Amino acid sequence: MDYVSVISNSFEYTKEALVGKWMDWIILAVLALVQTFTLSLIPLLSGYVVRVLAGKTPAPAVDEWGKLFVDGWKLNIIGFVYMIPALLVFLLLGGLSVIAGMATTDPTAAGAAILGAMAGAFLALLVGLVMAFIALFAVLRFAHTDSIGEAFNFSAILGQIGALGWGTWIIAVIVLVVVALIYGFVVGILSAIPLLGWLIAIFLNAAFAIFYARYLAQIYEAAPASA
Repeated sequence: MDYVSVISNSFEYTKEALVGKWMDWIILAVLALVQTFTLSLIPLLSGYVVRVLAGKTPAPAVDEWGKLFVDGWKLNIIGFVYMIPALLVFLLLGGLSVIAGMATTDPTAAGAAILGAMAGAFLALLVGLVMAFIALFAVLRFAHTDSIGEAFNFSAILGQIGALGWGTWIIAVIVLVVVALIYGFVVGILSAIPLLGWLIAIFLNAAFAIFYARYLAQIYEAAPASA
């Protein structure tokens, strides 16, 4: 997998989607602001991201607001469902240890309870990471099929990741995380600009949403589709 080429293509896609199309960029920036302030209860930007994740070229129009809202909420639901295993592990192991620690006055037992809670949290983190890698691919399958049920077609998802290569997929996600960290550092600096910093950040956040969605769409499309 040529990750440099994928990044370059994603950048060009984002540039073509926004540069010279200022009204679309303004609308997406407003959607990013709304989604942030409503804690994703109005996930219109996520709904647009779904269209980009679906591999549509050139970049799709910002329209059909009802579908944007529904697709954004489908994205929320998929993410929440995939995190349930990690939450259960944390509650069952870490939570029970905390309760046990609170119910005893024995320092040794309390120390053991703290260690149990830490172990539960660590295990939940590991489960969460594994599920996150699968969930991200599930979101891409949902976007490409326009079916939320396909996001939970585990045999097809695992088969498709296997066809792409688990190593390829994991490295692809890690590369994206590194790019996101660099982006976050740069935006953090720009955000410190008096008066205009927050506005610049909003516009760049909308652009980065398109960039990462296009990046992931390219990785997904490199894998043979599974039924």
